[in-house]
Amino acid sequence: MASRTGILLMMTICSIFFYPLRAQSVTSGVSDTLSVDRIKMMNGEPVVMLTRLDEGVTDVTGIIFIAAPPKKVWDVLTDYNHQKNFIPNIIESGLITDDGVEQVVSQTGKSKILIFQMKVSVTLKIRGDYLRSLDFQQISGDFKVYKGRWILEESPQGHGTLLYYKAEVKPNFFAPAFIVRSVQKHDFPAVLIALKTKAELSSQTVTK
Repeated sequence: MASRTGILLMMTICSIFFYPLRAQSVTSGVSDTLSVDRIKMMNGEPVVMLTRLDEGVTDVTGIIFIAAPPKKVWDVLTDYNHQKNFIPNIIESGLITDDGVEQVVSQTGKSKILIFQMKVSVTLKIRGDYLRSLDFQQISGDFKVYKGRWILEESPQGHGTLLYYKAEVKPNFFAPAFIVRSVQKHDFPAVLIALKTKAELSSQTVTK
């Protein structure tokens, strides 16, 4: 039972780096749902979509509008040594190596489901295209599949940043797919909001 509860924490850690969100995920699909999601997005609310893939892999996609320039959003996403201070459930985070092209980052988090509490750690290999994207892949840790990318896109009006992600995730132990989806749907919006809040506060401080 305790090992299964680790999925909450692991999915929260997953939320830190992800694969690109396809444009069609935002601009096509069921029209009613799309309209609601677009309104939420432009109001600064997170939009999270989940899909079950083959072999127990979960696809997690999301988007949020941040009222800060891409540079401020980039600084928050790459602040590996301090993400434990503002990302929910992360208790340790830090840069291990950086050769100027590729970074290795370690993170540990904890979470609780009912009476169970668990720590989970992951080490990531990260490559970035400055102010545009951050690709990541697990090199060790508690996942069988964990890879993805963040995408930063300046909003058409030029007064903020659209932050996208897409991930493929599968834990390294048995966890029903519906639990994986439920945890992501519950927890990942809070991570997006935390990134938004941090970037916007940083932007306002500089402006003042």
